[in-house]
Amino acid sequence: MKTEVIQWPEKEPSIFKLIFTLAIAGLLSGLIIVSIYQLTLPTIKAYQAKVLQAAIFKVLPGTTTIKKLQDNDKTIYAGYDNKSNLIGYAIPAEGPGYQDTIRLIYGYEPNKHLIIGMEILDSKETPGLGDRILKDADFKANFQALSVEPKILLVKHGNKHAPNEVDAISGATISSKAVVKILNNAKEKCQLCK
Repeated sequence: MKTEVIQWPEKEPSIFKLIFTLAIAGLLSGLIIVSIYQLTLPTIKAYQAKVLQAAIFKVLPGTTTIKKLQDNDKTIYAGYDNKSNLIGYAIPAEGPGYQDTIRLIYGYEPNKHLIIGMEILDSKETPGLGDRILKDADFKANFQALSVEPKILLVKHGNKHAPNEVDAISGATISSKAVVKILNNAKEKCQLCK
């Protein structure tokens, strides 16, 4: 049996060569990531606009025409029916949730001071619990004729008795609370809502 002895190279690569190699690898990786982001950005923006438009029509039932308005440096959307009568405003809002920022849009009828619909646009709440703010039909039903006067209140599930109360989702109280807080804060900042 013949054995071969492998010797370790006597000279190790210099630290500068290692740093240079790492820098090139990092630069190439960064360029690839930025290039892919730039290539997909128009598709992402188009999809977000499509989702926003669909949400506006959901939170303002009966809307056929949408008009962009400015309110305190914030874009809101006025919804009109086919006879050009104002149905209400679709108002984007966001705030902290349990996991991350919750982005939503709600429909507001200024003559009656009512929220007439609410859709979550983006949420990273806990799957199976907090994400029920997106899926729970009973929770979403709270926002179909919700009074904002004097302010929206969150109550334990099954204890809703007033038109300004929202039933919390059992097991997702923090996320439910976050949605109510976002709506109350947005209402306070909205000039067209007063």
